[in-house]
Amino acid sequence: MKILVLEDDESLRAVLRKRLTASGFTVECAADGEEGLAYLAAGSFDAVISDIMMPVMNGLEFLSAVRARKIDVPVILLTALDGSGDVVKGLDMGADDYIVKPFEFSELLARIRLVTRRSMGMRENVLTAGDLTLDLNARTAARGERQIVLSAKEFDLLALLVRNKTIVLTRDRIADALYGLDDCIGSNAIDVYIRYLRKKIDDGCETKLIHTVRGVGYTVKA
Repeated sequence: MKILVLEDDESLRAVLRKRLTASGFTVECAADGEEGLAYLAAGSFDAVISDIMMPVMNGLEFLSAVRARKIDVPVILLTALDGSGDVVKGLDMGADDYIVKPFEFSELLARIRLVTRRSMGMRENVLTAGDLTLDLNARTAARGERQIVLSAKEFDLLALLVRNKTIVLTRDRIADALYGLDDCIGSNAIDVYIRYLRKKIDDGCETKLIHTVRGVGYTVKA
């Protein structure tokens, strides 16, 4: 699998090249968006990891140029802790995922696996986690043979968690995905919806699917 890394920080770029190569990927690196576009023009890649803040052509400008040229490569954005506004712009422009610096390398690997599965056509209209099934077209949910009635927001939140199962999603990331920047959302709204989902999904079941990672956020895993 071939990965393109766009990062202007030379030390981080070297670390990513070394660790991704050690993980079995073929890696090319660029220091800015213009150089990254040249790599994409010269060959195909399975995924791109792009910093947002770069000289010459930043990550959002690079992403815009990639999508304008109809290059359907998955793009993961790297962003600083205070870059939520840029993240939302990037997702609206066609980014497939993002990760906040500093990050654990294992999380980056998980996100690469996630976006490449999607690009290979493995993202289906039916999502599963254990015996939980979500039909994205019909917007229905079932736990085994038991049908579960969900509100629109509950379904969207559960689909987000299941689509990213085993990945811990922070409250901020969930809020960005479900509400964006236009809606005013209280700090405990995500926690409230999680409680609703737990009552409907996990109550009465021996195996719990929705898990809290204290101080971080939530994840779904069987």
